[in-house]
Amino acid sequence: MENYSDEKENMPEEQKPLLSTSVSSKGGIKTLPFIIGSFGLMNMVPVALAANMIVYLMKEYHMDMASGTNFIYIWSALSNFAPVIGAFMADSFVGRFQMIGIGCFLSLVGTVLVWLSTMILQVRPPWCSESSESCSPATASQFAFLCIGLSVFAIGSGGVASSTLAFGADQLNELENKGSTLMESYVSMYLAMTSFSMFVGITCLIYIQDNFGWKVGYGVLVALVLFAVLVFFLGSAWYVRPNVKKNLITGLFQVMVASCRNRHLQSSLENAYYSKGSILSHPSEKLRFLNKACIIQDPQRDLATDGTAINPWRLCTVDQVEELKALLKVMPIWLTRMIMSINLTQASFVVIQATTLDRHIGPNFESPAASIGSLGLVFVVVWVVLYDRIVLPLASRISGKPFYFSMKSRMGCGIFVSFLSMVAMAVAEGIRRREAIEEGFSDEPDADVPMSILWVLPTYALTGIAEGMNGVALNEFYISEFPKSMSSIASSLYVLSMAFANLLSSLIMSVINRLTARDGEESWISSNINKGHYDYFYWVLSGLSMANFLLFLVFSKAYGPCKDQIQATEEEDIKL
Repeated sequence: MENYSDEKENMPEEQKPLLSTSVSSKGGIKTLPFIIGSFGLMNMVPVALAANMIVYLMKEYHMDMASGTNFIYIWSALSNFAPVIGAFMADSFVGRFQMIGIGCFLSLVGTVLVWLSTMILQVRPPWCSESSESCSPATASQFAFLCIGLSVFAIGSGGVASSTLAFGADQLNELENKGSTLMESYVSMYLAMTSFSMFVGITCLIYIQDNFGWKVGYGVLVALVLFAVLVFFLGSAWYVRPNVKKNLITGLFQVMVASCRNRHLQSSLENAYYSKGSILSHPSEKLRFLNKACIIQDPQRDLATDGTAINPWRLCTVDQVEELKALLKVMPIWLTRMIMSINLTQASFVVIQATTLDRHIGPNFESPAASIGSLGLVFVVVWVVLYDRIVLPLASRISGKPFYFSMKSRMGCGIFVSFLSMVAMAVAEGIRRREAIEEGFSDEPDADVPMSILWVLPTYALTGIAEGMNGVALNEFYISEFPKSMSSIASSLYVLSMAFANLLSSLIMSVINRLTARDGEESWISSNINKGHYDYFYWVLSGLSMANFLLFLVFSKAYGPCKDQIQATEEEDIKL
C-alpha cells in the first residue's frame, strides 16, 4: 500500500482521475443502463395517458370537448412545472437519488389510482351509449378520485424527470477527462431513449387502449411503472449519490438581497468572501453588480471567529454568487429554446391536417391521424444515431483528428433547421388547401384530399433533426455551464421551456384568430381547415423562427465561449 500511495502521489495530475476511475466501484458507464432504461419505461406512461385522455374523459366521464380539453391543459401545466419544483427540491433538500426514488413511488401510486378508476364501478359514472342524450355526469367525489390519481402521477413523474439526466451525469463526473464527447454521447443516448419511449407510448400503448379496453390499457401502464421502479433500484448498489450541502433556493435569494444592500460599495475582488475548500476565490467579471454580495467590508463586523459570515443576507460566498450568475446568464439562450419549442406545440393543427390526407401504408393499413406525430420522434432517434456513429467519425477521418461540433453551433443549427421545418409545413399546407378547393371541398373540412401523407414527411424529418441537434446540445450546455450543485435545475430548464412555449403558443393563436376574423372574414385557424389559412399561420411561425435564429446569434455572441470551447482551445494550446 505504501508503494501504491507513493506512486499515486508522484503521478501527473491529469492521470489521477483515470486511476481513481479504475479502482472505484461506484458510478461509471455501468450504471447508465439502469438509469436510462428505467426512465425510458417511465416516460412511456405520461405520453400514453395524455394522448388518449380526452377520449377517456368523454367516453367514461361523459365530459364535453371543451371541458375535457381545459382539464387536460391544467393537468399538462402541472406535469410541465412539476420537474422544476422537483429540481429545486433535489438540489436544495433531498438529493437526486432520493428525489427519483420518491418520484418512482408517487408515479406508481398515481398510475394505480388511475387504473382503479377503470376497475371500480363506484369511482366513475355509470356506462351509457354515446348516442344517449341523458348520460349522468361524474359526481364531485368520482371526478376528485381521477384528479388525485393524475395529480399524484404528474408530481411523481416530475420528480423522476427533474433529476434523471443530472443523476446520470453524476455517474460520469470521474470519466469526463477521458474525452470531451463522453457527456455528449450520454445526453444523445438520453434524448434518443426519450424519443423512443414517446414513440412506443404514442403507438403501441395507444393501440392497446383502443383495441383491448381501458382496463387492460391502463393495467399495462401500471406494469411498466412497476418494472421501471425495479430497474432503477437494481442498480442502486453502484450509484454515486452526491449529498446536498446547502439550501440552494435560500442561497440564491441571499445573493439578491446582499447585492442590493451593498449596491453602493466599490467592488474589490481582493476582499471576496469564499468558503473553505472552494475552488473559486474570486467572482467572475460578468454580471459584476452581483459581486458586491461577496465583498467583505469589515472582517471584524462581517465574519465570526470561525471565519463564517455573521449575516448571510449581507455577505455571501463566491460560490453562491456564481450560482445565481449561471442561472441568469443562460436565460437568453433558454429564451431562444422556448421560442423554438412553439413549433413543437402545434400537434392539434397537425392532426386536423392529417385527417384529410391519404394515410394508407400498403393496401390494408391506415395510420391513425394522431400517430402521425410519431414520425418526428423517429427522426430524432435516427439523427442522434447517425450523428454519433457516422457524422462525427467521418468528420474526424476527413480532418485527420478528433472532430467536435461545439454546443452553440449545434444549438444554432437546430434553430435554423426548425425554421426550415415550418417553411416546409407552410408549403405543404398551401398545396393541400389548393387541392381541396379544386376538388370542391371548400365546405367539407373532413373530406379526403387526393394527396399522400408523404407530403408532410419533410416537415417531420426536419423537426426531428432540429430537435436532435438543439435538444442534445442544449441539455449538454445546461449541465456543463451550471455548477454541479445545480445539475437538476439545469436539466429541468429543458422541460420548463416547453411549459412556457405552450402558454405563448396559445397567446399567438388567440391573437391571430382575433385579428384575422374581423369584419366577418374567415379566421386563418378556422375549424374548417379548407376555408382557413393554416399555411399563413405556418408562415408566421416561420418568420418567428427566423427572428429567433437571429436572436440566438446575438445572445450566443454576448454569452462568450462555453466550457467546451475553452477546453478545446486549451487542448490545442497544449499540442502547440
